[in-house]
Amino acid sequence: MSGVALSDAGSGSSRVLSPGSPMHRPQGDLEVRSLSRSFGDQAVLSDVSFEVAAGEIVSLVGPSGSGKSTLLSILTGALAPDAGEVRYAGKPVARQATGVRPFAFMPQRDVLLPWRRIVDNAGIGLEVAGVRRAEARRRVGELLAPFGLAGTERLYPRQLSGGMRQRVSFLRTVVQQRPVLLLDEPFGALDAITRDELQRWLLDIWAEHGWSILLITHDIREAVRMSDRVLVLPGVAGPIAGEVRVTRDIERGDGFLTDPRVPLREAELHALLRAVAW
Repeated sequence: MSGVALSDAGSGSSRVLSPGSPMHRPQGDLEVRSLSRSFGDQAVLSDVSFEVAAGEIVSLVGPSGSGKSTLLSILTGALAPDAGEVRYAGKPVARQATGVRPFAFMPQRDVLLPWRRIVDNAGIGLEVAGVRRAEARRRVGELLAPFGLAGTERLYPRQLSGGMRQRVSFLRTVVQQRPVLLLDEPFGALDAITRDELQRWLLDIWAEHGWSILLITHDIREAVRMSDRVLVLPGVAGPIAGEVRVTRDIERGDGFLTDPRVPLREAELHALLRAVAW
């Protein structure tokens, strides 16, 4: 695959972004098919289906209690669905030949271990997967500078700002070299200026590497800014209630807030959320 085609919603046109490093290029689509999950008599997810194309950023929003966290738990393997399946590159994830799920998960909080230096915090996912610590440190070391973390490898989490800690958390996620990133409100705990900075940074680094990303967020503006498409879960368990397509021709940096299409997309998304809240 030489690039990622991104549709310009409303115009029918498309443009191509060329992912950078071959080892990070996505190789297939993520498919969620008719997932359902209940806890006792309480249905949390019911017949949820959607796709995330290779190299696409899709945000998932919904009222509190709509099952976003449960869905992520199913994707990561922490929970099994009552019905439905998850497929990647045309194959059921549970039956992948490698036995390894194609997802890397970044939780809302950075959950860095205070007693481990930054280089070892960033490599902990590799170590859990069986990579020797020296090799994990080598792989992390190659990415410290591109992630704006050069010189921090021997520091401890308490010595970094909140934004820098989130960069470490994101590095820990992508260094595992999984093609699909699951991001659970990664910027929700940050102040507005730091959140804006990291949103821009994530879009820049995504444009270089072209991962597929499923982003969970409560922030309508963040969903519009970060996504190719925004999917809405209903407040009561049921299928995806709606979708807002966002054109990538919207400038995501300084011009984002002044683009007249931004409030239109936000209003469309807000109306969908209000319609499905109960």
